[in-house]
Amino acid sequence: MAKYDVKSNNAEEFINHEEILESLDYGREHKNDRKLIKEILEKAKKAHGLSHRDAFVLLSCQEEDLNEEIFSLAKKLKEKFYGNRIVLFAPLYLSNYCVNGCLYCPYHAKNKTIPRRKLSQDEIRKEVIALQDLGHKRLALETGEDPVNNPIDYVLESIKTIYSIKHKNGSIRRVNVNIAATTEENYKKLLDAEIGTYILFQETYNKKNYELLHPTGPKHDYNYHTESMDRAMSAGINDVGCGVLFGLQSYEYEFVGLLMHAEHLEARFNCGPHTISVPRVQPADDIDPNEFDNSLSDEMFEKIVACLRLAVPYTGMIISTRESKKVREKVLDLGISQISGGSKTTVGGYSEDIGDVEGSNQFELADNRTLDEVVDWLLNMDYLPSFCTACYREGRVGKDFMKIVKDHGIGNMCQPNAILTLDEYLTDYASEKTRKDGRALINREIEKIQNPNLRANTKKWLDEIRDGKRDIHV
Repeated sequence: MAKYDVKSNNAEEFINHEEILESLDYGREHKNDRKLIKEILEKAKKAHGLSHRDAFVLLSCQEEDLNEEIFSLAKKLKEKFYGNRIVLFAPLYLSNYCVNGCLYCPYHAKNKTIPRRKLSQDEIRKEVIALQDLGHKRLALETGEDPVNNPIDYVLESIKTIYSIKHKNGSIRRVNVNIAATTEENYKKLLDAEIGTYILFQETYNKKNYELLHPTGPKHDYNYHTESMDRAMSAGINDVGCGVLFGLQSYEYEFVGLLMHAEHLEARFNCGPHTISVPRVQPADDIDPNEFDNSLSDEMFEKIVACLRLAVPYTGMIISTRESKKVREKVLDLGISQISGGSKTTVGGYSEDIGDVEGSNQFELADNRTLDEVVDWLLNMDYLPSFCTACYREGRVGKDFMKIVKDHGIGNMCQPNAILTLDEYLTDYASEKTRKDGRALINREIEKIQNPNLRANTKKWLDEIRDGKRDIHV
């Protein structure tokens, strides 16, 4: 039996099955222990985070008034560290060729009904221009695992192409990468290509279930996949993004495993994950979601987001267009700091010159609104939509970024940067209604900047943006 060791570089030691089971038993045993739950809430108020075991006690809590305290505190911590800022991004699918046999993904190698496609560099240019014309500045690259069709050199060339494209006032300023687990050498290549965050979902932390869900292909290797973040951070990538696919295994097991992974990265590299994503299984071609455990209700999903915020108060949290407008609206103030908008999950889905291939969605979207509709929706709830990528380019990443967030929150930098990038969007891309709503919000948000010199400079920079200058940031 593997021993639980948070600092170990062995996956079965830092994600230890027995430790997870014991934590689940502990949380269930104390689900009505008011004294313990109140003690844990007092810990959470200090905003230093919670252990996986303490966090699961809160998730298990069945005391209605204490659950209200959990949600209230999550909102306060979200506001303390991230304010009302919501960062926007879009996925860009390069290729759906894949050699793996993942049972929950339509890209699996045995699926003969899905049309296979890989974008050429010219097609990538068209996709990027289409995304720029929507107003996007930040992308997450997606591709299946296929050493022949999607080698690392193809990914690197694609990143170079994306960064090179300047169309009208558009530019992609940060490329995050979501590709299969790879070698430390390849992570160094991605670092040299100036990626933002390296993202990889674990799917499930239960090794037995993981191996059943990935019966063939290189992804079958649980340890290699689970240790990918260690290799990425050892290669010098400061920002990594974790996540599970809720619905493949008991949500309780995944919740604890996800936090154990965050604890491991913090213990070994002195920096936990930059982001945590919380996707749920959705219908897709050749996939029956009813085969999986979809007992996770919307209400429990919201509580998971709240408890994650208490456990890892400094970590960014992402929700995609997998979730409906209703669900996304519920979790925004509980912990979510990044959302996708106007997303396509097809290869070639953004450009009319390319056209997506029917039946090639990776999964069905629950939120099909345009980026402009999403931006205006956020504005009307008094959120500050942000297209900022300044921290990456100013070197405020990894431990440095986390220290700033822990010490000061993000208001002094991210508030003006969010305002400036929103005004770029309003000036160049927004509908008349969104522009009007956005400018009204900006006028209110400027007054929240506490530093008088920074407030005055932000007003000056806004004038410069409206005169044609772009990419002004603190």
